[in-house]
Amino acid sequence: MADKEATVYIVDVGVSMGERHHDRDQSDLEWAMIYVWEKITSTVALDRKTATLGVILLRTDGTSNELSDEDEFDHISVVQEISPILLPDLRHLLPKMKPSETNHGDAISAIIIAIQMINKYCKKLKYRRKIVLVTDGRGLLNNDGISEITKKIKGDMIELVVIGVDFNDPEYGFKEENKGFEKAKNEEILKSLVDDCDGVFGTLQEAIDELGVPRLKSTRPVHSYKDQLTLGNPDQYNSAMCIDVERYPRTMVRRPLSASQFVHRTHNSNGHATAQSSATIVPDGDGADSTLPTADFNGLSSVKNSRAYEVIDEGAPGGKRTVDREDLARGYEYGRTAVHISESDENVTKLETQASLEIIGFIPWANYEHYMNMSVSCVVIAQKTNTKAIMALSSMIHALFELSSYAIARLVPKDNKSPMLILLAPSIEVDYECLLDVQLPFSEDVRSYKFPPLDRVVTVSGKVLKEHRNLPTGTLSSAMSDYVDRMDISTFGKDDEGNPTEYMKMTDTFSPVLHRLDQAVRWRAVYPHEPVPPPHKILIKYSRPPEELIDDAKPQLKKLMLAADVKKVPPKLQSRKRDRHQIKPLSGLDISALLRPNDNNNHKKPKITRENAIPEFRQMLDTTEDLGAIQDAAAQMGGVIEARIKDSFGDGAYAQVVEELGVLREELIELEEPGIYNEFVRGLKGKLLRGELGGERKEMWWEVRKAKLGLVERKVSPQSVVEEEEARL
Repeated sequence: MADKEATVYIVDVGVSMGERHHDRDQSDLEWAMIYVWEKITSTVALDRKTATLGVILLRTDGTSNELSDEDEFDHISVVQEISPILLPDLRHLLPKMKPSETNHGDAISAIIIAIQMINKYCKKLKYRRKIVLVTDGRGLLNNDGISEITKKIKGDMIELVVIGVDFNDPEYGFKEENKGFEKAKNEEILKSLVDDCDGVFGTLQEAIDELGVPRLKSTRPVHSYKDQLTLGNPDQYNSAMCIDVERYPRTMVRRPLSASQFVHRTHNSNGHATAQSSATIVPDGDGADSTLPTADFNGLSSVKNSRAYEVIDEGAPGGKRTVDREDLARGYEYGRTAVHISESDENVTKLETQASLEIIGFIPWANYEHYMNMSVSCVVIAQKTNTKAIMALSSMIHALFELSSYAIARLVPKDNKSPMLILLAPSIEVDYECLLDVQLPFSEDVRSYKFPPLDRVVTVSGKVLKEHRNLPTGTLSSAMSDYVDRMDISTFGKDDEGNPTEYMKMTDTFSPVLHRLDQAVRWRAVYPHEPVPPPHKILIKYSRPPEELIDDAKPQLKKLMLAADVKKVPPKLQSRKRDRHQIKPLSGLDISALLRPNDNNNHKKPKITRENAIPEFRQMLDTTEDLGAIQDAAAQMGGVIEARIKDSFGDGAYAQVVEELGVLREELIELEEPGIYNEFVRGLKGKLLRGELGGERKEMWWEVRKAKLGLVERKVSPQSVVEEEEARL
């Protein structure tokens, strides 16, 4: 279970926080709230009841706290008691974060109130306690009794963090010029307090810069297997090895946030809520005022999905009858039919297994191909409180390491689960020893494809050629090698002392999609109508090679382009409309004019033959812009398709028909003439169902539907007049 947290944010909203300094286009308060909102929204995103926080405003026009009877606690307002915070609470805080019209209010007194809030909420329970003060240090500061405050903070184990607007920070390299005497004095007092409390003191610029570095979410380890690792059968042999082990994930893909559906609630004249429009999900039933506009957070209701099952029934209204889910039967596809297996016989499809982890063999490191990894990696350790198991597993790990070998094991995580093969690799670190495992493929999982070799060309007669136009020359290979060496990033980075080091460390690479989505959601939670800021630099840093590296490699790149004889390729034709402008080839020849019949030469009308239908059909379309010629080409192609169906022995020609029909559909869609295709398909369907193309050919229409080659609907081509419902028939 994650640690319980209680954090209090003290935000300075004095009149001086509304000013702008150092040519910033934001006020000091707006700038500071970037940090505050980021921290608060990160807590909201955790969605944990044990992650609580409170908010105190310093230098407010009014006073609202439990110690308001004493003068030194004036102009301090508690706007959020310590509690789990949700999106509605966040929206309530937003309008309160604006500069006041006073400079009165003591930051030290605000810290005292924060201490009291934490002690009142946490009592003597175990909590991670934290106070964060964000201020510009321009208000009055009373340091009387500060030593007692220090003792209290340290005694209650509270972490104190002070973030100052334009505070000096030699370690970060920032110093404010012409700093006022009062601000410098207050800054010194706060720094002394933080140092005595072993807290954190920093400037706001550094804090905001660090916000771009994603904070990794800690996860609670959950074992996927907790039993024995065996070598041999312990039920038959006393010499069999049995070690009590536990298995945990070592790497696992972290998925980004998923979106859900909801509708805005509106109220009719009778006061009943109705759905209005779709948006983004937030918790419903927050207890807020239901009279707020529908765009507000509280006017949302979750969407409930329902599913209905229908079967064809000629006697039912509409020709379909609704059935219950309980009446459905499970069927397994077998060819073009379904084989029914009842629930009582369902056990015949499952393999009865017992949870186990059994070593079945060993292989040398050199004999294992890394492409065999099929899954995320897991770690196998001995049971934490079992000394005997720890010693036994350690012996096995060292034996595998010394012999440079891996173990192959059969894993069944739980009873009646499918067995899998895993590879166990020894891992010996300074702090711990373990076995790392990855899933291995079965024979059916391996995809073996044969591709021509890259370093030689084998002719039809079996002759091996080392020099060929498709093979790189020695000059090209050398140029490519030099370019790759120049683009090496393994030592491109610099450490703190300026020494070469790895440029792209795994600990510094973060998922751009995941964290960008998190950033956008957190921003929208606070500013629903403001544009989302650009992604943090750390997220796009490794999206492309470093500019300095690219500049250094330009000479090698030029040599590589020269050796490879790189030429510019004409841009690809985006559309095949009849009024398109053809791109002139580099050779200067007009291919279309060469292929187009010449009226002076009494050429015959081009025909599409069954032996070469697809190329000839495409050639006819490429050499004409006339609608009549397009219709003629489509008619000829349709005739070839119908003739092939009629002459087909069984379903022997169905695959070729589907291919030709797909080309016909694709070309006519690109020419923005879907009506020609739809007219042909309607006629083809009628002929197939009436048996006019060589007898019973309904199976051919099933092949057309399976390949999704039916009518072209408006969603696919705007020129089509066919709606989605008609296309489904």
